[in-house]
Amino acid sequence: MNRNELRKADINLMVVFETLMQERNVTRAAEKLFLGQPTISAALNRLRALFNDPLFIRVGHRMEPTARATEIINHLSPALDAMSVALSLTRDFDPASSDMTFRIGLSDDVEYSLLPPLLRAIREEAPGIVIVIKQVNYWNVSELLMSGEITVGVCMTRELPANAKRKLLRSVQPMVVRADTSPDPITLDEYCSRPHVVVSHVANISSFADEWLAAIGRKRQAVLSVPQYSTLPALMAGTDLLCNLPDHLTVAMNKSGLLRGEPLPFITPNLELSMVWLSVMDTDPAERWLRKKLEHYMGEEITVPPVPLT
Repeated sequence: MNRNELRKADINLMVVFETLMQERNVTRAAEKLFLGQPTISAALNRLRALFNDPLFIRVGHRMEPTARATEIINHLSPALDAMSVALSLTRDFDPASSDMTFRIGLSDDVEYSLLPPLLRAIREEAPGIVIVIKQVNYWNVSELLMSGEITVGVCMTRELPANAKRKLLRSVQPMVVRADTSPDPITLDEYCSRPHVVVSHVANISSFADEWLAAIGRKRQAVLSVPQYSTLPALMAGTDLLCNLPDHLTVAMNKSGLLRGEPLPFITPNLELSMVWLSVMDTDPAERWLRKKLEHYMGEEITVPPVPLT
């Protein structure tokens, strides 16, 4: 291998190329890199000259990579990862003076209930940094990590890429919330007969609770599916609707004064809330600082007492 060939390369061009491979669109690549579209187009022309290949062929609104482009990215991405790690070892991270932008993926329940105390602490310790939150879930967190849209995610997870790491933050107890003023705990019969709201990012009308009920020969009546938790207080006010929530979100909803939570009237397994990131970010000082903050403010054990309406 002739390393003199590296003198012809511009690392900025390689970053543009990797982003184009991820986005398959000049406009989206420009937005992701905070550059103008003409700058990305000019970089692509230079890349085509460097590699002596068109690299991308326009198909409708997408730019499909050539066989040469696919071969190049398979070698290039690991090299860029290694360079990122090497460069991170040469600098320290000072939160008090930093103006970095962190891109964090959070599930809707985590954003609503666990982000506020973390944000207050970060604003005090690192007032110059910028936090960009993208909503994630166990279906898309791997894709968003691999595309670089986020560097760390907190949510319930499924299978992860081979180069990803996962740390369990907390064991989550499912609970049920209600808006009525009855002082009596919900019985299993009442739970099954009353209408339910299901929060689903993929527009499902069922959830884990239906599997747990089926295991004991029972079922419930779901009448509404919504994509996020934040609308629940308004939707459930003045109704007999029920909704299952994780314990940490139940605490936050209790504080709204509109909903109150209590344990489910049947035995359920606990769920796991995890923090995930790519191994290439393991040694980055800024990312390590961020992960410690996430672990501290989102990994604490909490007790969820029923809070009556007033």
